Amino acid sequence: MLDGRDTLLDAGPIIAMLSVRDQWHGAVAEVWPSEMGRCLTTEAVIVEASHIVARGSGDHVRVLEYVISAGIPVFALHLILHEQCVLLLRRYADVPMDYADATLLALADRLRLDRIFTTDRKGFRTYRGSRGVGLEVVPF
Repeated sequence: MLDGRDTLLDAGPIIAMLSVRDQWHGAVAEVWPSEMGRCLTTEAVIVEASHIVARGSGDHVRVLEYVISAGIPVFALHLILHEQCVLLLRRYADVPMDYADATLLALADRLRLDRIFTTDRKGFRTYRGSRGVGLEVVPF
Protein backbone atom coordinates (compact mmCIF):
# COMPACT_ATOMS: atom_id res chain seq x y z
CA MET A 1 0.00 0.00 0.00
CA LEU A 2 0.90 3.62 0.27
CA ASP A 3 2.94 3.89 3.50
CA GLY A 4 0.39 1.90 5.50
CA ARG A 5 -2.57 3.73 3.99
CA ASP A 6 -5.23 1.06 3.65
CA THR A 7 -8.47 2.92 4.41
CA LEU A 8 -10.54 5.14 2.16
CA LEU A 9 -11.88 8.33 3.74
CA ASP A 10 -15.37 9.53 2.86
CA ALA A 11 -16.78 13.04 3.41
CA GLY A 12 -18.85 12.19 6.50
CA PRO A 13 -15.98 11.75 8.96
CA ILE A 14 -14.30 14.95 7.77
CA ILE A 15 -17.52 16.91 8.29
CA ALA A 16 -18.09 15.25 11.67
CA MET A 17 -14.62 16.18 12.88
CA LEU A 18 -15.14 19.82 11.89
CA SER A 19 -18.47 20.17 13.69
CA VAL A 20 -19.09 19.18 17.30
CA ARG A 21 -22.82 19.53 16.52
CA ASP A 22 -22.67 16.80 13.85
CA GLN A 23 -24.55 13.64 14.90
CA TRP A 24 -21.48 11.52 14.12
CA HIS A 25 -18.92 13.75 15.87
CA GLY A 26 -18.55 11.59 18.98
CA ALA A 27 -18.23 8.25 17.19
CA VAL A 28 -15.81 9.64 14.60
CA ALA A 29 -13.71 11.57 17.13
CA GLU A 30 -13.29 8.39 19.17
CA VAL A 31 -11.58 6.49 16.33
CA TRP A 32 -10.07 9.41 14.36
CA PRO A 33 -6.63 9.25 16.06
CA SER A 34 -6.16 5.58 15.15
CA GLU A 35 -7.64 5.85 11.64
CA MET A 36 -6.24 9.17 10.40
CA GLY A 37 -2.81 7.73 9.54
CA ARG A 38 -4.41 4.90 7.56
CA CYS A 39 -6.62 7.11 5.37
CA LEU A 40 -6.49 8.35 1.80
CA THR A 41 -9.22 10.03 -0.20
CA THR A 42 -10.17 11.55 -3.56
CA GLU A 43 -10.60 15.10 -4.79
CA ALA A 44 -14.33 14.47 -5.21
CA VAL A 45 -14.65 13.75 -1.49
CA ILE A 46 -12.97 17.07 -0.65
CA VAL A 47 -15.38 18.88 -3.00
CA GLU A 48 -18.39 17.13 -1.49
CA ALA A 49 -17.35 17.82 2.10
CA SER A 50 -16.55 21.47 1.27
CA HIS A 51 -19.95 21.92 -0.34
CA ILE A 52 -21.78 20.43 2.64
CA VAL A 53 -19.83 22.55 5.12
CA ALA A 54 -20.49 25.72 3.07
CA ARG A 55 -24.19 24.87 2.78
CA GLY A 56 -24.29 24.78 6.58
CA SER A 57 -22.77 28.30 6.69
CA GLY A 58 -19.36 26.97 7.66
CA ASP A 59 -15.92 27.84 6.34
CA HIS A 60 -15.53 25.45 3.40
CA VAL A 61 -11.78 26.07 3.22
CA ARG A 62 -11.39 24.34 6.59
CA VAL A 63 -12.09 21.00 4.90
CA LEU A 64 -8.99 21.17 2.72
CA GLU A 65 -6.91 22.70 5.51
CA TYR A 66 -7.95 19.88 7.83
CA VAL A 67 -7.11 17.12 5.35
CA ILE A 68 -3.75 18.71 4.55
CA SER A 69 -2.87 19.17 8.23
CA ALA A 70 -3.77 15.51 8.88
CA GLY A 71 -1.38 14.46 6.08
CA ILE A 72 -4.08 12.53 4.22
CA PRO A 73 -3.18 11.82 0.57
CA VAL A 74 -5.76 13.12 -1.92
CA PHE A 75 -6.00 11.24 -5.22
CA ALA A 76 -7.09 12.54 -8.61
CA LEU A 77 -8.54 9.89 -10.90
CA HIS A 78 -7.39 9.08 -14.42
CA LEU A 79 -9.84 8.61 -17.29
CA ILE A 80 -10.10 4.84 -16.94
CA LEU A 81 -11.28 5.19 -13.34
CA HIS A 82 -13.79 7.86 -14.37
CA GLU A 83 -15.19 5.35 -16.85
CA GLN A 84 -15.50 2.87 -14.00
CA CYS A 85 -17.32 5.58 -12.00
CA VAL A 86 -19.93 5.86 -14.77
CA LEU A 87 -20.56 2.11 -14.57
CA LEU A 88 -20.80 2.23 -10.78
CA LEU A 89 -23.15 5.24 -10.78
CA ARG A 90 -25.48 3.45 -13.17
CA ARG A 91 -25.31 0.15 -11.26
CA TYR A 92 -26.07 1.79 -7.91
CA ALA A 93 -28.47 4.54 -9.02
CA ASP A 94 -31.19 3.13 -6.76
CA VAL A 95 -29.07 3.14 -3.56
CA PRO A 96 -28.20 6.02 -4.52
CA MET A 97 -24.49 6.38 -5.15
CA ASP A 98 -23.02 9.83 -5.68
CA TYR A 99 -19.90 10.71 -7.65
CA ALA A 100 -17.66 10.94 -4.57
CA ASP A 101 -18.75 7.45 -3.50
CA ALA A 102 -18.03 6.14 -7.00
CA THR A 103 -14.51 7.62 -6.95
CA LEU A 104 -13.80 5.91 -3.65
CA LEU A 105 -15.03 2.53 -4.87
CA ALA A 106 -13.07 2.87 -8.14
CA LEU A 107 -9.94 3.78 -6.17
CA ALA A 108 -10.55 0.84 -3.83
CA ASP A 109 -10.57 -1.46 -6.83
CA ARG A 110 -7.44 0.09 -8.29
CA LEU A 111 -5.45 -0.06 -5.04
CA ARG A 112 -7.11 -3.28 -3.80
CA LEU A 113 -8.34 -1.67 -0.60
CA ASP A 114 -11.17 -3.12 1.45
CA ARG A 115 -11.76 -0.61 4.29
CA ILE A 116 -13.63 2.69 4.33
CA PHE A 117 -14.01 5.29 7.06
CA THR A 118 -17.52 6.62 6.47
CA THR A 119 -20.79 7.55 8.09
CA ASP A 120 -22.66 6.23 5.01
CA ARG A 121 -23.22 2.73 6.34
CA LYS A 122 -26.16 1.89 4.06
CA GLY A 123 -24.38 2.80 0.84
CA PHE A 124 -20.99 1.31 1.56
CA ARG A 125 -22.41 -1.91 2.97
CA THR A 126 -24.30 -2.32 -0.32
CA TYR A 127 -21.62 -1.37 -2.85
CA ARG A 128 -19.39 -4.02 -4.39
CA GLY A 129 -16.28 -3.41 -6.45
CA SER A 130 -15.21 -5.24 -9.59
CA ARG A 131 -13.90 -8.12 -7.46
CA GLY A 132 -17.40 -8.58 -5.98
CA VAL A 133 -16.11 -7.77 -2.51
CA GLY A 134 -17.72 -5.30 -0.12
CA LEU A 135 -15.84 -2.86 2.03
CA GLU A 136 -15.34 -3.07 5.78
CA VAL A 137 -17.09 0.01 7.20
CA VAL A 138 -15.22 1.83 9.96
CA PRO A 139 -16.10 2.81 12.71
CA PHE A 140 -19.39 0.93 12.74
